[in-house]
Amino acid sequence: MFVELSATSNFTFLTGASHPEEYMTRAEELGLGAVAIADENSVAGIVRAHQKARDLARAIRERADWDRKHGPMGPLKLGHVAPQPKAPRLIPAARLVLSEGLEMTALPETRIGWARLCRLISRGRLRAPKGQCLLTMDDLFDNGLEALRLVLHPPQALTDPGGAGDWLPGAQRLTRRFAPQMVLALAPAYDGQDEARLTTQALLAERLSLATVVSARPVMHHGRRRKLADVVTAIRTGRRVDALGRDALANGERRLRSESDLRRILGPHADALDRTVQLAQGLTFSLDELRYEYPSEISAGETPTARLARLAHAGLAWRYPHGAPDRVRQMLAHELRLIAKLKYEPYFLTVHDVVAFARSHSILCQGRGSAANSVVCYALGVTSVSPEVGTMVFERFVSEARDEPPDIDVDFEHERREEVIQHIYQRYGRHRAGLCATVIHYRGKRAIREVGRAMGLTEDTIGALSSQLWGFFAADGMADQRMREIGLDPGDPRLMQTMALVHEIEGFPRHLSQHVGGFIMTEGRLDELVPIENATMEDRTVICWDKDDIDTLGILKVDVLALGMLTCIRKAFDLLVRHENTDLTLATIPPEDPRVYDMLCKADTIGVFQVESRAQMNFLPRMRPRCFYDLVIEVAIIRPGPIQGDMVHPYIRRRNGEESVEFPSDELGKVLGKTLGVPLFQEQAMQIAIIGAGFTPEEADRLRRSLATFKKHGNVSEFRTRFMRGMKRNGYDEDFADRCFSQIEGFGSYGFPESHAASFALLVYASSWIKRHHPAVFACALLNSQPMGFYAPAQIVRDAREHGVEVRPVDINASHWDNTLERDGRHLALRLGFRQVKGVGEAEAEWITAARGNGYHSVSDVWRRAGVAPGLVERLAEADAFAPLGLNRRAAIWEAKALRPGAPLPLFEGDMDGEGIVEPAALLPQMTPGEAVVEDFVSMRLSLRAHPVAFLRDRLTPGHARWSRDKSLDANKNSGGRAEGATPPERAPYPRSRASSATEG
Repeated sequence: MFVELSATSNFTFLTGASHPEEYMTRAEELGLGAVAIADENSVAGIVRAHQKARDLARAIRERADWDRKHGPMGPLKLGHVAPQPKAPRLIPAARLVLSEGLEMTALPETRIGWARLCRLISRGRLRAPKGQCLLTMDDLFDNGLEALRLVLHPPQALTDPGGAGDWLPGAQRLTRRFAPQMVLALAPAYDGQDEARLTTQALLAERLSLATVVSARPVMHHGRRRKLADVVTAIRTGRRVDALGRDALANGERRLRSESDLRRILGPHADALDRTVQLAQGLTFSLDELRYEYPSEISAGETPTARLARLAHAGLAWRYPHGAPDRVRQMLAHELRLIAKLKYEPYFLTVHDVVAFARSHSILCQGRGSAANSVVCYALGVTSVSPEVGTMVFERFVSEARDEPPDIDVDFEHERREEVIQHIYQRYGRHRAGLCATVIHYRGKRAIREVGRAMGLTEDTIGALSSQLWGFFAADGMADQRMREIGLDPGDPRLMQTMALVHEIEGFPRHLSQHVGGFIMTEGRLDELVPIENATMEDRTVICWDKDDIDTLGILKVDVLALGMLTCIRKAFDLLVRHENTDLTLATIPPEDPRVYDMLCKADTIGVFQVESRAQMNFLPRMRPRCFYDLVIEVAIIRPGPIQGDMVHPYIRRRNGEESVEFPSDELGKVLGKTLGVPLFQEQAMQIAIIGAGFTPEEADRLRRSLATFKKHGNVSEFRTRFMRGMKRNGYDEDFADRCFSQIEGFGSYGFPESHAASFALLVYASSWIKRHHPAVFACALLNSQPMGFYAPAQIVRDAREHGVEVRPVDINASHWDNTLERDGRHLALRLGFRQVKGVGEAEAEWITAARGNGYHSVSDVWRRAGVAPGLVERLAEADAFAPLGLNRRAAIWEAKALRPGAPLPLFEGDMDGEGIVEPAALLPQMTPGEAVVEDFVSMRLSLRAHPVAFLRDRLTPGHARWSRDKSLDANKNSGGRAEGATPPERAPYPRSRASSATEG
């Protein structure tokens, strides 16, 4: 069976025109024995091909088992033997492109060869900017290429040996060192000159004393991808398809080919096919051989088992100063036994060490994920969710049946996560630690923009198409109607072709980015497991595989994530210590406070973690949470998955007693009891499949992968037939089974695990508690943690004033960079900081506060003493920061504009004993209230004076003026002539307790 040794997939970005999976499927159809996915200086796509080969082998095996049990499907003619399909094997490879112009495919024979290849690619990528690789022949000589076979590719333009002058010396240099490992590839170009080309290539091989093999050098799995291949070339080169010239494919022949095709093309050189097969037989390395070794975490001679037990018991004494309950101690002992049996201690120790570093540097963190809500993690300080409130069973996440470690994500303050990341790099070394990649795929608008430009559409047309994105991709039948609505002709050939290509390129990888925080750490060298490359961010290195790839290979990652609310809560804790002498942590916030739940039931949740969206605020009064587990459900239920699966309304009806709680069986009742018979969590969806449909552990694991949050290519629907058959076999009603699977499909879009929801619920409660009991502290911390959340500073300030917080404006003599709190009797007032002023940086603000001394006396005083640029002084004047000096905004701006860059000359620094020129005062008109509000929003994006709509209320609300006048008269009668309330509070300048700051958005 023929073997393709150098196929280019679409992970050679904007060059290959087929997915790695498509190559494997097509290879099975053509009867190929193996395919080497060889992308340019990269192995980014081979794990997907590896998984596809596994899936094909499993499907073939399952079909064979079925035929053995039930006989072949369909009638067979007498004497006919049914074909026996065979899954093709993946040959891991990479096409090395050297700076000297040579090109070769590297094929590892063994695990050692794979390690050499990964280190070589890492060397080239770490010395180059992101997305590039710089390799030279010297790198090959220095790195060593043992256990690697090299397939040398001569220039395809060569049709005469005399044209190899520039290429030949480099090839000879390579063969002098690596000749025993090298062969030369005969490759047609399908341009009518292949006979001369193949003869030339054979002569070059003879001259270099190399044997010949064959490669079709495909860039697509099927000829129908030719148009798309030209489109990605046009995108890569920044040209239109019409202008590609010789860079466009001449035909659709550079595709994956069968053995018979190549024998016909090669003619007298067909014997190279046999040598190709022989070469492939010696390439025994498989990605299944990658045995991932987690860091052993041995410390001072103490074994991981002993160290974890010691830390866990010490942590239990820390969490329970008066003694832990017996149930918690029993849970801890059980978890430690199971962890030791499965040898997962190093994983928990690594997470502990990362968290311990964060805590030692006062970085707030909170763990979540499969095993995070365990007693072990609670004792280690990974999570602050008490095991008493947890409902998960530890075996559900750390199971003997699933031979894979649990997953723990740790959220850190978003402003300080980089410190944790750099600590991991320093501790393990960049050769042992790296971030996962994230593959950026073509989606929607990007596909329309880039394909449209390549096809020569005008920017107006591309913009119009992008604006109708959901119309085009929601239903095919609507596309023509949508095009006509925006003035386009759906029958235009160029437009039709463009839209077909847009649909075809959907899901293609565009480039690699870095994962939000998934760290891979190894005992040995990471760069011998997978190549490492630079990220765009400074001091970041990443591997080329994404989270799905490492999941396929069983490689463990620790997610080091950023969460803005943790920054807010930590700053709130600091403010409470400073101003209220109250020292709190996530674990010591008073639990189950009825006043906090009362606030949540009123949907008073602006700024509160997770429940601040409009959907959550609408749902809270219906949910009416009264305990912590209600918050767990609240976090999980308002998600695309539960909403799509129609889980929200049935749950509320059952919770309110409008619908009886019934279970189709006692077994499923145990799974769905706590959520009133409605599956809300990802774990429940899996349990329904296992208990109700009889899924095997392997099938359940595949379903779990498909249910992964944000999964790009997961296809839950492929399990439908298996699920429906299993439910029917176990006696469940077909309608119930159909609804269950629809709910499971909803999780395919976004299924939230219960373990994550419990961790988030703690942050919901913590942020709610701070807002309820210390609104000034909460507002100050929230403003100092921006940008984050749904709401802009204007809405946060308005909400704080509605809760009785006095908000004071920016003051050149009182403000700091951060917003601060000022004691006013028993209450705290919020002073806006310089960070609220647009165009003022932290460094400049620090200079201003450091040079302030006993206070500034004028605009020029700030410029002279702080040494800041006149433009920055002007921005402060525009924000009315000089009002406490008796200067209105226009006067301050006038003085600021008189300043000139550079320090004043000594001769003119003073007034020269009265001899200086005194400029007459400028009589500038005062701003109107409306102008002042507009300037506030221009300079700070908020105003403490009035709501912008207040100035238009007379026009927007008929009769408002008469209402205001009547209210004034009533107030005069009731107060003996005092006109309190005669003006709506939004019109009063600088109100102290009422909200009047901004519109939303």
